[in-house]
Amino acid sequence: MNAPLNLMLSAILATTLPLGGARAAEFHVYLGCYTNAKSGAKGVQLTRFDSQSGKLGEVGLAAEAVNPSFVAIHPSGRFLYAVGEMADGGQKRGGGVSAFAIEQPSGKLRLINQVSAVGQGPCHVGLDAAGTMAMIANYGSGSVASYAINADGSLSEHRSFYQHEGSGADPRRQKGPHAHSFNRSPDNRFGFACDLGLDQVLIYALNPRDGSMKPHGLARVPAGGGPRHFAFHPGGRHAFVNNEMGMSLSCFAYDAQKGELKLLATESTLPPEDRSLKGLSTAEVVAHPNGRTVYVSNRTHDSIAVFSFNESSGALTLLETVPAEGRIPRNFALDPTGRWMLVAHQDSNSVAVFEVLPGEGRLKFTGQRVAAGAPVCVRFLEVKP
Repeated sequence: MNAPLNLMLSAILATTLPLGGARAAEFHVYLGCYTNAKSGAKGVQLTRFDSQSGKLGEVGLAAEAVNPSFVAIHPSGRFLYAVGEMADGGQKRGGGVSAFAIEQPSGKLRLINQVSAVGQGPCHVGLDAAGTMAMIANYGSGSVASYAINADGSLSEHRSFYQHEGSGADPRRQKGPHAHSFNRSPDNRFGFACDLGLDQVLIYALNPRDGSMKPHGLARVPAGGGPRHFAFHPGGRHAFVNNEMGMSLSCFAYDAQKGELKLLATESTLPPEDRSLKGLSTAEVVAHPNGRTVYVSNRTHDSIAVFSFNESSGALTLLETVPAEGRIPRNFALDPTGRWMLVAHQDSNSVAVFEVLPGEGRLKFTGQRVAAGAPVCVRFLEVKP
């Protein structure tokens, strides 16, 4: 078996098997953010997390960059990729994707290269399991693109580009496409692009050998839902989509052989007493490795919704909504042990630490909150000598 295939299988197993056994205690935590006068951030931010004590360190700078809102770490742990807006030669706002080398044990980043996002307003980056291609979503122009990742971690110019077309049910926010995220399937064959403007999850067939992709199919969420982010259940037979506009979580059955999604259920992410509120939105969805719990951030409700999930029936049940301990909770992530959750607060310029309680996976705030400039993305990487 060749080295790339070994790497791909290892990455797939790491995302599909329950967590357990010996785990590293200390992790780098990379924070994607917005760089502006209000946030004070200058690029990708960096801190350390101790998974034994649940302690989060002070936040510093990993590398300067312009609006590195979302980041992704290469399966090898050697590289990091970030999307962001930047000015082109004509001083117009364009989009770019940057590749960085990760220096251990400091965690500092060194810029390798930067390529065009082709579209406008890049907001999300995903990698295939082997680390041979990157896929991005451009919110502003409603498009997606893919790139080959070279052996030195650098990015090729785009190998594929697709402009989404159409509109959604809401004439104010869905006049056109708004691609919002790009994720891969556990077996590395397909990619899933949530498009808020179309109420669709567009499915692409991936070709990790050359970094290209091609359209394969689509699935729909309820009209006016505005699908934003996407997460697979660790069992690989279900997937979840948080609907930004609809304040809801959708569950799909996934046919891995055909690369198809079938909508099973959609449930509100708000407690019953708040479901009449207007103008709210969700931000992120994460499935716990225990397979029983799914989390969604209600960014303008300033809460985290905790759902139980029945894998046999596909049913979702809202267990609780927990205060996010900050304003505008965006992305959040479970640490690699599954014992802790870090929640990024865009408007509070902070990150809060929660304990994931045994059993149902309910959340308990630890009392820890550290300062960070407009954080909107959280990613973990083991600290190595």
